[in-house]
Amino acid sequence: MFRQKMAAMALVCSLLFLFLFSACAPATSGTASSGSTAGISIVAAENFYGDLFKQLGGNYVSVTSILSDPNADPHQYESNVQNAVAVSNAKIVIENGDGYDSWMDKLLSASPNANRIVLVASTIADHKLPDNPHVWYGIDNVQTIVKAMTAALKRVDASHASAYDSNLASVSQSLASIQQTIAGMRAKYTGTPVGLTEDIYLYQATPLGLNVLTPFAFQKAIAEGNDPPADTVITANNQITHHQIKVLIYNEQTVTPITTNLQNEAKAAHIPIVPVTETMPADKTYQKWMLDQLASLAQALGDA
Repeated sequence: MFRQKMAAMALVCSLLFLFLFSACAPATSGTASSGSTAGISIVAAENFYGDLFKQLGGNYVSVTSILSDPNADPHQYESNVQNAVAVSNAKIVIENGDGYDSWMDKLLSASPNANRIVLVASTIADHKLPDNPHVWYGIDNVQTIVKAMTAALKRVDASHASAYDSNLASVSQSLASIQQTIAGMRAKYTGTPVGLTEDIYLYQATPLGLNVLTPFAFQKAIAEGNDPPADTVITANNQITHHQIKVLIYNEQTVTPITTNLQNEAKAAHIPIVPVTETMPADKTYQKWMLDQLASLAQALGDA
């Protein structure tokens, strides 16, 4: 409770600074559609959405991604004054929603702007899994989300609509190639029993046709930063020690003593381990990130 109060006080101070900064700053003019070199100001709560906006907008956008560290736990993130300033100045904001990045909702509420476009990916996504906010891991969801991104760009900057449509076609084609990779892997590995340390990878394990044995209650608890039920921990451990799973897929950004123990047991049992991340690595595009992880999984499934 004390930590929550301190975080709230910090946000209030940040917003007060933002108000004073805005009041004292000189007026500026110009937008991307009128030839501004800065481009359309976009804030993405997560860097994978930011990367997709860069691909769609090209030189006509200026994107700030808030969550961008693949070594940090996204669930523990706290916003700061730089985030508040960026959101205040943004013409387009995209967040994941569904409780995943609720700190963004607070930033948006603190600097209301009727002209700002706010996209909520989990609302746009049309292939959601029950009680699972990680919609960006579903390639079919991303196909729909990039269309909404493009529509937002054209709404702000109609003069470059043809460029945005062309970029959308390229992005959609690259996403389709990922779906083809998944279909090829499904044909080869469907039904293979695997374990997951959390539910983020269900969005790809399901279309891959993999048989996820780890109890959902275990996956969900780890994803939310809670201790999983004791019986699910025993089940997950037994699935490894008894070689009931062929591969263990773990989120290396959400590590707990329980998940570390599962990894150690998998190593001891010579069960291949495939790491995945919740945030996109800084040196990759969204597409390369997904394809590289799929390649690692295909290698592990083949070895198994």
